[in-house]
Amino acid sequence: MMSKITEVNPIIWENDRVLLIDQTRLPGEYKIVEINSSEEMARAIKTMIVRGAPAIGVSAAYGMYLGAKEISITDRNSFLKQLEEVAVRLRQTRPTAVNLFWAIERMLKVANQTNGSVEEIQTALLETAKNIHAEDLQTCKNIGDRGVEVLPTTPEKLNILTHCNAGALATAGYGTALGVIRSAWRDGRLAKVYADETRPRLQGAKLTTWECVQENIPVTLISDNMAAHCMKQGLIHAVVVGADRIAANGDTANKIGTYSLAIVAKAHNVPFFVAAPLSTIDFKIFDGSQIPIEERDAKEIYQVGETRICPEGVEFYNPAFDVTPAELIAGIMTEYGTVAPGELEQFRVKQSV
Repeated sequence: MMSKITEVNPIIWENDRVLLIDQTRLPGEYKIVEINSSEEMARAIKTMIVRGAPAIGVSAAYGMYLGAKEISITDRNSFLKQLEEVAVRLRQTRPTAVNLFWAIERMLKVANQTNGSVEEIQTALLETAKNIHAEDLQTCKNIGDRGVEVLPTTPEKLNILTHCNAGALATAGYGTALGVIRSAWRDGRLAKVYADETRPRLQGAKLTTWECVQENIPVTLISDNMAAHCMKQGLIHAVVVGADRIAANGDTANKIGTYSLAIVAKAHNVPFFVAAPLSTIDFKIFDGSQIPIEERDAKEIYQVGETRICPEGVEFYNPAFDVTPAELIAGIMTEYGTVAPGELEQFRVKQSV
């Protein structure tokens, strides 16, 4: 039996390399994967060794530095051109999570604005990647602490439902949605977590429950189609989920199944919250119709482990995300506090700083 982990650190920078928890092997095996190149990082993001929008952003930042380190030329313009090629490779890994693109653009901006030699640019890129890493961890703790403030005040201890995994594994640590839950547990506000299994990759069953068990947080696993029943029984007092991209109007892309969960919550008068850092807000797009939705390998649908669960000849549709309309969201929990989806514009300036 695997021993408990005292602190979940999904991304570690050590000895000029990145160490990632291989999330595809949890909960059965705790394995650290060593990443030494931008190509290895791109593969890790694509294959979901590392996943979750903020964690993808942090990993991409380190991937940019690893790619910069691989460029041996000393001419500045040629270096920047090759660095853009590294960025292209990383951008192609996961199309929906905006944190990926945000981190890459921040790294490119630093590269272009840093005066001096190629070596000095490389040094600045590493420092920026480390800053993105540290900032995300602090941001998640702020989201957790600020998010607790707007949770229902009755009952005294809450049952909170979450979907997919927006915990430490999906970030630099602590988590967004699960960060709110962690803070609620710390403050004596939480009775229990209800975790959707989250088909087809089962991130709720495999990852969210694993994180809760590590910290002795009471957790009950339910299948995705049980949420309405649980709400009707009065078992759920609030829903808190993460996000992969939030449009300027508050429409939110998150793991497939989030939209139906929001509809069910609305029908049962259960408040539905989204917890995410400002880096997840994409002010370049007005609403959710403009959010690109990643479609993944059909094997995730028709196969469980090595077992095929449907007959040959069936067609498949496997979108990884759906978009929850802003009107179904009670509030978006950020590091600066919780606002209604229609009030995000106030954060545009903060995001650009």
